[in-house]
Amino acid sequence: MAIYYQEQEQLFTIHTEHTTYQMQVDRYGYLLHLYYGSSVEGSMNHLLTYEDRGFSGNPYEAEADRTYSLDVLPQEYPCQGTGDFRSPALVVKNADGTYSTNLKYLSHQIRDGKYGLPGLPAVYAGTEATGNGAQTLEIALKDEANGLVVTLLYGVLPELDIITRAVKLENRGNAGLELKKVQSACLDFLYGAYDWIQFYGRHAMERNFQRTAVQHGSQVIGSRRGTSSHQYNPFVILADREATEDFGSCYGMSFVYSGAFKAEVEKDQYDQIRLSMGLQDELFSWPLDPGAVFYGPEVILSFSSAGLGALSRNYHRVCRHHLCRGKYKTIPRPVLINNWEATYFDFNGEKLYQIAKQASELGVEMMVLDDGWFGKRDTDFSGLGDWQVNEAKLGGTLNSLVERINGLGMKFGIWVEPEMISEDSDLYRAHPDWAFAVPGRKPVRGRSQLVLDFSRKEVVDHIYEQISRVLDSARIEYLKWDMNRSITDVFSCAAAADGQGAVLYRYMLGVYDMLERLHQNYPELLIEGCSGGGGRFDAGMLYYTPQIWCSDNTDAIDRIRIQYGTSFGYPVSAVGSHVSAVPNHQNGRITPIGTRACVAMAGSFGYELDLSRITEKEKQEVKEQIQEFHRLWDVIHNGDYYRLTNPFDNQELAAWMFAKEDGAEALVQAVTLNAHGNSITHYIRLKGLDPKAVYREETTGRRYFGSGLMAGGIPVPQLGGEYQSWQLHLIREQEE
Repeated sequence: MAIYYQEQEQLFTIHTEHTTYQMQVDRYGYLLHLYYGSSVEGSMNHLLTYEDRGFSGNPYEAEADRTYSLDVLPQEYPCQGTGDFRSPALVVKNADGTYSTNLKYLSHQIRDGKYGLPGLPAVYAGTEATGNGAQTLEIALKDEANGLVVTLLYGVLPELDIITRAVKLENRGNAGLELKKVQSACLDFLYGAYDWIQFYGRHAMERNFQRTAVQHGSQVIGSRRGTSSHQYNPFVILADREATEDFGSCYGMSFVYSGAFKAEVEKDQYDQIRLSMGLQDELFSWPLDPGAVFYGPEVILSFSSAGLGALSRNYHRVCRHHLCRGKYKTIPRPVLINNWEATYFDFNGEKLYQIAKQASELGVEMMVLDDGWFGKRDTDFSGLGDWQVNEAKLGGTLNSLVERINGLGMKFGIWVEPEMISEDSDLYRAHPDWAFAVPGRKPVRGRSQLVLDFSRKEVVDHIYEQISRVLDSARIEYLKWDMNRSITDVFSCAAAADGQGAVLYRYMLGVYDMLERLHQNYPELLIEGCSGGGGRFDAGMLYYTPQIWCSDNTDAIDRIRIQYGTSFGYPVSAVGSHVSAVPNHQNGRITPIGTRACVAMAGSFGYELDLSRITEKEKQEVKEQIQEFHRLWDVIHNGDYYRLTNPFDNQELAAWMFAKEDGAEALVQAVTLNAHGNSITHYIRLKGLDPKAVYREETTGRRYFGSGLMAGGIPVPQLGGEYQSWQLHLIREQEE
């Protein structure tokens, strides 16, 4: 039992393995947030204080009691219109044009299992060793004046220290309502000195680590781009000012949604802090007619009292085992080669076969055909939307090419960009109204393309039918789903004037609908998400695509920083990462192929270059790299991930490691970032080992005590220059 309700006190308590979450219905019917943190016993309502606060309003039912104000009390789901002047989780426009909502406790339900959300991705309980004790708490709040019922959904996976939040809004009144802002989760803190950790970036340099002190006022990140975006990731952390990788209290929020979002931390006049996450309220307005229901997407909450590393590992486990689905969720995926950086649009069937032939000789297991195989598509100015195979370009059918490549012992995959349309395409000429464009205005182009209106079912159906015909025509075992621009000119010809604010949300429901159909109808298909690389790297996409192309930037040194930021909220198994050519196509940097492989191994692993153009020595290295990745796959993907250095602070060395949960095996990887004359020696303290065990290093045979490696560390050998890599594979010796 994880969820408890004490009726006399109207107290709700959620216990996980190491945490407690508590809230209470007070004497006026408001649901107050009492506590979230390390495990405690008993009621925490002693933390509440009541004072007469100047200019803080008092609810009418409080009568002469000026000490009661929602402007200063911690609330579970604050709404606009109750005298709370902090940022609300919910804003509703009533039928009479007023903005006022007053939610009070109506009922609750506790049940076994984890709730789901219709048409939306969500954490599930699963049948694995963890998650079987999942429970759901539903708390219904009602505004008696307008009939709005808001049901707060809490999903609890106690073994994982995971609590999920979502919200259901139902209009039980007689008049229409308009939802103007919907946040899915809110946490109120009565006191504390915290830092706000976010992950900002840009195309080809995503998820940079940024840590700033929470100051008075609001700090907001989010996306207005229609996707979760390269610019800000929908995963944030609130950490004690002194928290480190291994010590201190940390709270995480991860949005299980792939569209526009908003995350906000606010410090108020009394040094209280509010952290919230949900839908972006700009360009959002949802008509809620009588009887209608709206669901706000899920937020995954977790708390750790043992620092940032433990918090990350909570998210790694829930993403990998209770969010990702499908055949390849927890098994090794094929080492692939993608032709994009080798050929771009300049290819034919024979050239692709030769790339695959060379790759197969080196041990690569899958050939992926990227952009340019369909319609009239020799540049990025045409062809999108016409998902028919260009047999003239391939020199035959797609099936004939696939059979030739299968004959090499390789699997085959293709690239698609289903949400996009080129103006120079048969689809656009037939259905120009299917593309987003504001009437009377010329559209804003991105990558010379427009965006299809996936809020319309007929559009989604048409694209799905085209792509499914391609999938049915040949033995295709992998699909790379790309999305290469931000969304502008949001207007749907199928929506009424007062429904345009719902289009972006309906768009994401359309994307999820098509992905779910692919998941159900092609259960053997491995789908990799992509949006110009990391522009839609979020928990929502992981529900449909167990790996996501981490960034279009394949440079190993930039990737170290990108993958470092990514690791805070997402597991290694979700990271699409390849060895590419040098000089690197994004920044011109030259790095050794061993270093490129070392960095790419902290991900799904593959290649993105013409292997026939590398030296014989490098070809031998590729063979050995693939063999080594398979040999080390278990410790990399099933092991716990530890960040040993911060490459944004340490400009000399980047290091990370993987360790089996039982301490039986560990892999340490490091890369030099800068080189200097008469260089100092760098030491790194290892983590996750059995302190009483003796470990043998695989290459040298040298033995170490786990306690010594963790407490005293180990020197990194002088590697002889910048961008050099080093690896340490440790195996625990059996006790005699």
